[in-house]
Amino acid sequence: MNKLFTSFLIAIHVVVFAILPARAQDDYKPPEYSSSDGFVPVVGKNGMVSARESIATQVGADILAQGGNAIDAAAAVGFALAVTYPSAGNIGGGGFMVVHLADKNETVAIDYREMSAGTARHDLYVVDGKVDNRLAKYSRQSSGVPGTVMGMAHAIEKYGTMSLKEIIEPAYKLAKEGFPVYTNLEVSLNRSKRRLGADPAAAEVFYKPDGSTYRAGELLVQEDLAWSLKQIMDHGTDAFYKGEIAERITADMAANDGLLTMEDFAAYKVYEREPVMGTYKDYTIATMPPPSSGGMHMVQMMNMLEHDDLKSKGHNSAATLHLYIEAMRQAYADRSLYAGDPAFFNVPVDKLIDKDYAAEVRARIPMDRARESSEVAPTKNLAYESPETTHYSVMDKWGNAVSNTYTLNFGYGNGIMAANTGILLNNELDDFDHEPYKADENGNVSGKANAQEPHKRPRSSMTPTIVLKDGKPFLVTGSPGGGTIINTVFQMVMNVIEFDMNVAAASSKPRINHQWMPDATSLENGISQDTINILEGMGHKLNDRRRTLGSMNSIVWRDGWFYGSHDPRNMNAGTIGLE
Repeated sequence: MNKLFTSFLIAIHVVVFAILPARAQDDYKPPEYSSSDGFVPVVGKNGMVSARESIATQVGADILAQGGNAIDAAAAVGFALAVTYPSAGNIGGGGFMVVHLADKNETVAIDYREMSAGTARHDLYVVDGKVDNRLAKYSRQSSGVPGTVMGMAHAIEKYGTMSLKEIIEPAYKLAKEGFPVYTNLEVSLNRSKRRLGADPAAAEVFYKPDGSTYRAGELLVQEDLAWSLKQIMDHGTDAFYKGEIAERITADMAANDGLLTMEDFAAYKVYEREPVMGTYKDYTIATMPPPSSGGMHMVQMMNMLEHDDLKSKGHNSAATLHLYIEAMRQAYADRSLYAGDPAFFNVPVDKLIDKDYAAEVRARIPMDRARESSEVAPTKNLAYESPETTHYSVMDKWGNAVSNTYTLNFGYGNGIMAANTGILLNNELDDFDHEPYKADENGNVSGKANAQEPHKRPRSSMTPTIVLKDGKPFLVTGSPGGGTIINTVFQMVMNVIEFDMNVAAASSKPRINHQWMPDATSLENGISQDTINILEGMGHKLNDRRRTLGSMNSIVWRDGWFYGSHDPRNMNAGTIGLE
């Protein structure tokens, strides 16, 4: 019976994603369904969900179909991903959400980033004068207080239409009854067996009694995680931050040299912040403020290039990529010094996104040669994240939109599951600067901006973004990718609004990444050899190692139609448009 049920579920998902575009094409014939370069978006009329895992995508689409709004659907996807996408989906991590509210014509930013312990200090991981990477990355001391549960609850209680219990129920059923393992998850668990298999609680959940990995098509049941989700369904966020879940996590911490206490959990808060707002030609960019560094530096780069005729230079031409690299170089140099938790450091957001400042730094970029990163120090006198993150985008028929990016940091966090909870612990505190008062190779001292302190939130590159046109959401987008996220989202936005690509084509194009230090540009496959030769001739240092940069989940709304796409770099992602 289980085999039959599994086969049925797999078949349903294959059919859903195979037929939705075709039905949209046959029934609606929307004006931008086709693509001259072969990339075709999913189309919908009454809402859309795009996420990195297809079962969770379906959960969000079901919520929309039941009459829930985009905020309800986004929270449901977030809880479902904690079950079906355990490498990054979570209730043991945290992140950022940008929400556009149609009835108020207002955009808000919700910060549910993890928070350090009350006993944290800037040299927590320094042992005998050196950073101990085991402590920083793979121990319980690397875990901050998770924010996801309170973040999702805050969003739906303030802006949603459904109850927390209704929102969590699909995730609870997936954990309690199990879901069929998909190929990418089987591969991921195999690759992570050395870390996850070493932790007794994680090994019991993700591997069979003989230590073997669950195969694609077999059911993965997570009883302890189901218990935790049921506690939240029945008792609200207090179950997680003041009740038995917190008690179990902190008992696990106390028994294994962890730092988090019941007092730390009780002290956690979600913050609503003013989003970073920028403009690019006829568009308004609404994106995440600090402690995310992503929004302000993406707007900074767009400001720098707003008056260059990029379209005439050509998409991904050497001339365009040269300007991209130099804008990235400056933005990441500034990021190294000024990005941090605004409760602890006066982040000069207004100056960094100022158009005059952009013109000033743009004037320093030569058109015929690359600069050395040593030439580009962080600008004075202004008042390695893991790529295993996940992003999803949701829009509803009423005009509400959600762009959400959240993470455990590394794939499966620090590889540790809190005993008797089914909850994987994050290792987000590794995102703090571990030696913040030590000068780097250029003599720059990062100071307090991203030094670990009690109850502080680490700097992030997560860049959930909503692009508005005429005051309405036009593009909802974001990406995983650690330190590469800012540049990935920047290129996606530019592909759509500068180069007039449909959302599927924009997601598919090869990307580049430069982060100031090290002084090298990473390229995805697909950049022409002629372009590479010209860039090298200009003095750009190009990284020979080809890597995948990001994985977009994006939606465009235009003229009454939703156009969505999940990145072709992630084959298990899903995009569903409601008819």
